[in-house]
Parts: sequence; structure tokens; C-alpha cells
Amino acid sequence: MASNKFKSPQADKLFEAILSLQSIDECYDLFEDLCTVAEIHAMIQRFEIALMLDEGKIYTTITDETGASAATISRVHKCLNYGENGYKRAIQRLKGK
Repeated sequence: MASNKFKSPQADKLFEAILSLQSIDECYDLFEDLCTVAEIHAMIQRFEIALMLDEGKIYTTITDETGASAATISRVHKCLNYGENGYKRAIQRLKGK
């Protein structure tokens, strides 16, 4: 079920546009236009943390490998356990490839 935290027709349009992309190169192009490099790096880091937590890695290992703070790791961990299952769904789909 979609979160109501920011659900809007405008958000729907953005997500529909993302879903319409047909290659990784198209994703790179859109996200480079849409986000700052720092924002993209932050999203990449958070998803990498989610993957590592899913693999059972501990905070100190994740910090050493990603440079992420304990607060960032904790936030991702909280989303994995109590969030909208977005990370879990994406990770499971990647594993099914």
C-alpha cells in the first residue's frame, strides 16, 4: 500500500515517469537531471546499506565499507523493519533476477 506521507498527483506523475524508463542509462539520465550528485550518492549509500543489512552484516562492518554514520544505518534498519517494505520488495526482486 502506498504511503500517504507525500502521495499526490504530482508524485504519481514522477513515479510513472520513473517506471516508464527502459534502461539503466535512461535512469542515469533522469536522476542526473532530477537530483544533485550528493542526493544520488545518498540514495545509493542507503540502498547499499539495506543490501548489507539484508545480508546480516553488522553496523561496524557497514560503516567501514560505506562510510555511513550509525544514524544513517539505523534509519535504514528502521525502514527495513518497520517501513513500507520498499527496500524489502526491491531487494527480493533483485535476488529473483
